[in-house]
Amino acid sequence: MDLFTPTYNMAVQQLENTALAMGLDENVLSRLRVPKRAVMVTVPTRMDDGSTHTFIGYRVQHSLTSGPAKGGIRYHPAVDLGEVAALAMWMSWKCALMNLPFGGAKGGITCDPSKMSIGEVERMTRRFTAEIITLIGPERDVMAPDVNTNAQTMAWIMDTYSMYVGYACPEVVTGKPVGIGGTYGRTEATGRGVVYTTCDTLDVLGMKVSECTAVVQGYGNVGAVAAEDLHELGARVVAVSDVHTALFNDKGLDIPRVSAWVREHGTLVGYPEAEAIPRDDVLYLPCDILVAAALERTFTQENASRVQCKVLAEGANESLPGRQILLDKGVFIIHILATPAA
Repeated sequence: MDLFTPTYNMAVQQLENTALAMGLDENVLSRLRVPKRAVMVTVPTRMDDGSTHTFIGYRVQHSLTSGPAKGGIRYHPAVDLGEVAALAMWMSWKCALMNLPFGGAKGGITCDPSKMSIGEVERMTRRFTAEIITLIGPERDVMAPDVNTNAQTMAWIMDTYSMYVGYACPEVVTGKPVGIGGTYGRTEATGRGVVYTTCDTLDVLGMKVSECTAVVQGYGNVGAVAAEDLHELGARVVAVSDVHTALFNDKGLDIPRVSAWVREHGTLVGYPEAEAIPRDDVLYLPCDILVAAALERTFTQENASRVQCKVLAEGANESLPGRQILLDKGVFIIHILATPAA
């Protein structure tokens, strides 16, 4: 499995650009280019039809210098070692910038949870936890939700780890349900951080959120909350997308009704009060605010020139390949750091 994938190379390029600007010692830079520890495990899982499917899982700890590793786990078909290593590196910078006593880590399983039952996802999660259990813990590595994982996922991990150590250990994960030690507002925190930062940016630019049009790419945990808050503040949210489709209504979407539809159906597909358009078209619609809340590397040298927003709020990780093109077009880019929460 190759560590130096395009996503990982992008993270290394960011590191090297910053190191050059600050005159970082080459010996320190050499150490920071690669993770401290990277583990790949097989995750055999009993499926509902009685068969066993073997998934591939990863946990990468980029740095332990500042304290225990900290970072989420994601379930997605595109998960690979390079992506997870890049995300772990970014977590190191996020924790350091916020002066938190953690190093960076990340994990994931290559899978498509949308095609799995909840029982299959639970069994996969518990087996993955068992496979890496000697690497994690409150003083070693604390996991959290990321793409396609949530509070329920964290509860399964906490329960599996607690059975291993012989006592309840809620501190092994963050992002867990409030009833077992989680924090109120944690689920909404990143999406609201996107909106708070966007509103501050609009103030600097002399724009009013209530007079803006907005587009949200990625109607998951981050994007849905951002859309709801922008709608509540008076912005006209004209388009949203998820992994399956996109919705467009030039007069503005009724975001509370859209969210209610997603809670009931699990997807934007079929929502009746908007025009369905190709998923990626939302990135190129004219608007004041574009919230990119899906995966990293959304904007590339091939597509960045088609973007027509004034303010780009990157709720996912930064898209370095297309960054200079966007800046040359006059797009104001906000890169939001999603930092750890309990």
